[in-house]
Amino acid sequence: MHLPSHLQFLRCFSNYEALRFSLAISTLAKKLVKRMIERSSNSVGKYISIHLRFEEDMVAFSCCIYDGGVVEKSEMDVVREKGWGKKFKQKYRVIAPGLNRINGKCPMTPVEVGMMLRGMGFAKDTPIYLASGKIYQADRYLAPLRKMFPLLQTKETLATKDELAPFEGYSSRLAAVDYLVCLFSEVFVTTQGGNFPHFLIGHRRYLFNGHAKTIKPDKIKLVSLLQNTSISWIEFKGQMGSMLAESDRKGIMVPRVKKSTRKGSIYSNPLPECRCLWESKRATNRSNSYLMVDR
Repeated sequence: MHLPSHLQFLRCFSNYEALRFSLAISTLAKKLVKRMIERSSNSVGKYISIHLRFEEDMVAFSCCIYDGGVVEKSEMDVVREKGWGKKFKQKYRVIAPGLNRINGKCPMTPVEVGMMLRGMGFAKDTPIYLASGKIYQADRYLAPLRKMFPLLQTKETLATKDELAPFEGYSSRLAAVDYLVCLFSEVFVTTQGGNFPHFLIGHRRYLFNGHAKTIKPDKIKLVSLLQNTSISWIEFKGQMGSMLAESDRKGIMVPRVKKSTRKGSIYSNPLPECRCLWESKRATNRSNSYLMVDR
């Protein structure tokens, strides 16, 4: 859709400059970004962020099976009943956990994310910020990821209980804090679809003039590799290297679409349409005012 330049400028300004998070959210986020930078001294203050969607409701809604145990099935049935009533028990509803997994529709587990990143070449001492809600069976599922990446942090480990207290019970506000910490990471890793990564990817592209690294794994290929019990670690690393290269290639592409779609929207792909605003800011030497964090 072609717009006059002044309207395009206004549209971009509304999306990327005029809208702001509340002072409470931005203040806490600034503190967490600063603490992440301080804890990333081994990488010159650079860290990667991961958006992990392995909360209880996501696992339940996906209808995927993880350990296949009786306890998991019972817990997921309760969550589905509480959240969606009889939706998953209707006659026309076909639930195929195995097919969902093969098609890459299951939320990635923490250990799957860890295996992928180690395969892509991220070292054990890589500083990581994990953005997520309450992880399903966190003690069990997060332990392998923490072992693979001991420098892993979350908002709960970076902030004090007093700092988080005003946000307790407000999942959207906590997600906003995660959003801002991810915004300033060196690399952003998305593991599932949704509005959070959709808008964040575009915001990072705008903020860093297209030079914002995002890893979007090919989940169908990844599942196939993880289920291959005969694959060697060397071969797996080779496949992960190829997946990373393909993710990088797609990350710098500008989708050519003839109509407005989610894939080609200004929210996920603000450039080149919003470069006029970015260049205007640069010309007037105005720093980004979201957090004003010094590296």
